[in-house]
Amino acid sequence: MTLAKGAWFRLNNVFLLKITFMEITLILHNLLRWAVLIFGAWTVLNALTGKFGNRSYSGNDNRSNLLFMISCDIQLLLGLILYFSGIWFEKMKGGGMAEVMKNKYDRFFTVEHLSMMLIAWILVHVGRSAVKRASTDSAKHSKMLVFFGIAFVLIIASIPWPFREEIARPLFRWFN
Repeated sequence: MTLAKGAWFRLNNVFLLKITFMEITLILHNLLRWAVLIFGAWTVLNALTGKFGNRSYSGNDNRSNLLFMISCDIQLLLGLILYFSGIWFEKMKGGGMAEVMKNKYDRFFTVEHLSMMLIAWILVHVGRSAVKRASTDSAKHSKMLVFFGIAFVLIIASIPWPFREEIARPLFRWFN
């Protein structure tokens, strides 16, 4: 049996669970969000302390925004796999956009989540490039604050937090 159809995982000849490739991808996408949030918060905090503390741009600043960018890249890849292999793309193709837009849950995952996360991803990449090209430490921190700060806010706004009633998802998605 392939992972696409589901595979049984076993330990000492006891079958533990049956899990599909999509479930694994969704769990990884859920868990990686925490890395994105941690690295994003670290980057924005570095930008704030650098800008308002007149601190020089350091290897720590570079490391934080590099890790933020890498985690966003992996998260985007997992998200695109989920989007194009899952029900969201099928709903859009099958019922058309008019049907998708009528349902808040479908609209969020088919349109809003995808578009805001793509914009955030673009801002992270443009920001990383702008920071590398900036000539002064103050300019580097300013660009970090603007690009990564806006991207971080978009990411936080695009997450289906448990308190968002109609689109809620669990904080940690494990094997069901």
